[in-house]
Amino acid sequence: MNPSRTEPDGLLLADDVCSLALVRRLAALLDHDPALFRQGDRLPHGWHPLLFNTPTRQSELRLDGAPGLGADLPDLGLPRLMIGGRRARFPGEILIGESLRRETRRTRVQEKTGRSGRFAVVTIEHRIFGESSAQPVLIEEQDYLLREAATSADPGSGPGTSVGAGAGAQPATTPASEAIRVLTVDEALLFRYSAMTDNPHRIHYDHRYTTEVEGYPALVVNGTIPAMFLLEMFREASGREPMEVASRNVAPMFCGETLQLHARQQDGGWRLWATKPDGVLSFDAQAH
Repeated sequence: MNPSRTEPDGLLLADDVCSLALVRRLAALLDHDPALFRQGDRLPHGWHPLLFNTPTRQSELRLDGAPGLGADLPDLGLPRLMIGGRRARFPGEILIGESLRRETRRTRVQEKTGRSGRFAVVTIEHRIFGESSAQPVLIEEQDYLLREAATSADPGSGPGTSVGAGAGAQPATTPASEAIRVLTVDEALLFRYSAMTDNPHRIHYDHRYTTEVEGYPALVVNGTIPAMFLLEMFREASGREPMEVASRNVAPMFCGETLQLHARQQDGGWRLWATKPDGVLSFDAQAH
């Protein structure tokens, strides 16, 4: 991907190519036959985290290893970073092998206080265009959470009930599933996903940093990993691609945990969610 460039109005522009090699690597991760994906095919909806991962210079990584996000984050004295949720619409199609361009802008900064202290929600909007499309083929908002440094009194918990569940969280009250799948994210899966998305955030591979600095009990699972597997369940159950997906990371998920993935038709769409071994809701999404 070409580095981002800033326009006078603050809009950031970037270019990328939907690489067949990357698509096949993700297909293999999801246990598909990579050879089934060819140049010119449509990219499955929800596979776009493969794209536009900013090539951040090593000297410019944050202390937590997080790379550039395509838009500047405000300096609020909140050193910990995680993604809280995404909302994506797919008005068009991305073709494998095609050149793409992206427009990025920071739309909101909300400072809040939760049970674990002060935090901020920074919302970034991305619009992706195909080679010859005047209208975006994908529109996505991402909510990033900036948090205070971990303390021994509150290790690894989320900043509030909407984004994290720490010790003492109660099992989720959720409807009965129409489809259930078990997923264990081990070190190999975690490594492969972070490698193909060029994600150097240390909570996904540096056990000592994750436990001693961030205060988590184990490596943290990227929220997009259960999202990818849940969208596979959606496609199998509904027989179509999702046109809109809204998701949020509810509680941290850890390497080695066995997650239960659930799908159910609900409110004209599909509810997709993941629960931890103790029944606590960890990821929640709606797909239409």
